[in-house]
Amino acid sequence: MKRVFVAFLTVVMLFSLGVKAQIIDDTPLDGLYRNDGTIDVDPIPLPYIRKADIMWSKRIWREVDFRQKMNQMFYFPINQQQNWKSFVTVVLDAIKEGEITAYDVLPTDELLVPISYDEIIKRQTQEFHKTMRRSYPPYDEYDTVIYTTFDPTKIMRLRIKEDWYFDKQRSQMLVRISALCPVMIKERNGEEVTEPLFWISYPDSRKVLAKALAFNPLNAAMRLSYDEVFIKRLFDSYIYKEQNVYDRRISQYATGLDAMLESERIQNEMFNFEQFLWEY
Repeated sequence: MKRVFVAFLTVVMLFSLGVKAQIIDDTPLDGLYRNDGTIDVDPIPLPYIRKADIMWSKRIWREVDFRQKMNQMFYFPINQQQNWKSFVTVVLDAIKEGEITAYDVLPTDELLVPISYDEIIKRQTQEFHKTMRRSYPPYDEYDTVIYTTFDPTKIMRLRIKEDWYFDKQRSQMLVRISALCPVMIKERNGEEVTEPLFWISYPDSRKVLAKALAFNPLNAAMRLSYDEVFIKRLFDSYIYKEQNVYDRRISQYATGLDAMLESERIQNEMFNFEQFLWEY
């Protein structure tokens, strides 16, 4: 009886696999080859760091604007396609599935207080009462409730917290990203304001980012993962804060052109530090 049951189960499995293969084969080919959308790769290994080899380090905070041409790979596509998602969609889906842990942005940017996906959405879902006037006689006033819901397309910036260090064992100036923070752009009183949503640990999220493809404008056959985009520094950004005794941002002591020049000064200072270590 047991042999009969095993034989029956085998026949059922083979039949189901055959039906599935038939369904896949009947699907029209949309591309040069069939792509099931699965990506199974490991993150790029990073060099091992010893505390004794670090002779200098500095923490830097950067901001990436998705509206710049070089950074548009983070923002698009707006509508998800098979194995191609925007960076924000990849991160939010991973947080929802429990693959990445999100941390609160308050009171500091340290990864201290975890927050859930539902809490992130709840903070962006608000309702407020507004008094309006009818446009026809008798022009009486009435109260209405306006709801605002979470719109991921308004996430147009990304903050990066990274550590620059000089490794005397390798005689190189290197950088290691530690955390990422998506930033939403909102309009209040006719002005553009930024609202950070949450922080995620970059080392802990690399397994997810390594399996998410980003657009490669130079060669569609050699798609890049978001992990490769960060490792290879394929983005444009500006410094909005450096590690300092006051723990303040550039915007707190400089504005406009002065803030841009201060950001460039910090960047050049790190570049010159590495150059002045050598004699030619």
